[in-house]
Amino acid sequence: MNLNICLPGWLCLLVLFVPTSAEAVNQEIRALFTPDSANPQSNKFINKTPSSGYCADAPSECRDNEMFSIRLPMRFESIRAMQPDDVSRNSAMFKVPAQWRTLTVTNVATQESEKVEVRIAGIGSRYALSDTAANLTGAPSAAQGHQRLWSGGVAGAWVNASPPCLYSGVGFYTDHAFRFFWKTPVEAACVKTAKFLIPAMSYEYLDFAYELRTPNPLGMSSGLYTGDLSYRIGPGGDFDMGDVMLPTDSDLTLSFVLDVQHTLKVDIPPGGNKVQLVPVGGWQSWLQAGRRPVSLFRDQTFNISASSRFKMQMECQFGGFPYECMLNDPVSRRSVELQVSVSLPNGLTDLSGQPVRRQRLRTGQANSQQFQPGFYVDRAPGTLHFEIAKSQMEFMLQPGVASRYSGNVTVIWDSDI
Repeated sequence: MNLNICLPGWLCLLVLFVPTSAEAVNQEIRALFTPDSANPQSNKFINKTPSSGYCADAPSECRDNEMFSIRLPMRFESIRAMQPDDVSRNSAMFKVPAQWRTLTVTNVATQESEKVEVRIAGIGSRYALSDTAANLTGAPSAAQGHQRLWSGGVAGAWVNASPPCLYSGVGFYTDHAFRFFWKTPVEAACVKTAKFLIPAMSYEYLDFAYELRTPNPLGMSSGLYTGDLSYRIGPGGDFDMGDVMLPTDSDLTLSFVLDVQHTLKVDIPPGGNKVQLVPVGGWQSWLQAGRRPVSLFRDQTFNISASSRFKMQMECQFGGFPYECMLNDPVSRRSVELQVSVSLPNGLTDLSGQPVRRQRLRTGQANSQQFQPGFYVDRAPGTLHFEIAKSQMEFMLQPGVASRYSGNVTVIWDSDI
């Protein structure tokens, strides 16, 4: 619509509101972490976004450079003729966000946040001319027409990137069009200057390659982490194709979804749920000579698989001494303190990074002990240590007095930190 603003003694100001069809494009980027028993030292996310465009056509190039590419149905159209030997912004110019940019991804369930970095590592499309390259240049063939049309002679063909962009090994042409893809090692304008008048041209789609830096998944909770990173498209924007080639869409939003699927599994050998405490060397010294044992103990092994932080605590049938479990003799109604501790395999440490050797376990959520993996631990052996200390022996064992102490102790491994 038009709005006329007139003030007495002043010129009239005509404000013209022009509707635009430019819209935003949204593209999901999805990556997954799940522990791999065949490669436990690998703590990386795997990109799960299907490649399209350049990396779909040249997978080895992308695999060697750890790049991924996407093709978007985003067009760029010339708004005027491209003149020979014009300035950079009136030529075929490409400037993309090649430097690392940071976004925050947040766990949908827990609201924990982590940082992800992304950079645009390559750019490509297919330019389409209003006439054949041979007709525009007077060249005898399409190949020579595309070479002569742009500065650089033979190197003018768009398979050869304009510095500081780099050659990618991909280029295909027809009479009217040339398909290209350039690597973008730095954030600077890469320009091809026309040597002949080009009445009109377009870029038929947008190909871009991206690289990701993701957080260490072993320090993240299970679940989906989401976050967005938005770019402006057009002159002066993040994706800047100069002042002649304008986009059909003004914004691009990359929506990141990091899926963390941790493992925490504990296997107890058959019969391991019944623990009998005995002295070193058995009961013979007590039964035959009345010599009290130094202590009663039992080590119970278990196998643990863990790729995430977890905590451990106890629940007791008989509680007594703060944070400890008790064993009870129902006849004498006496109780003794049972100490429970844990040793974990290499790769699992406490929160300060120290190995876990005979770490005492306590009762109650508030007294739980927390542990973390340095890498994925797959079915590695750990040990629960059960012991009645020397200080309890005289009280517990008296000559000629039979007793039977028992009680249930529940040891909990909990991934919900």
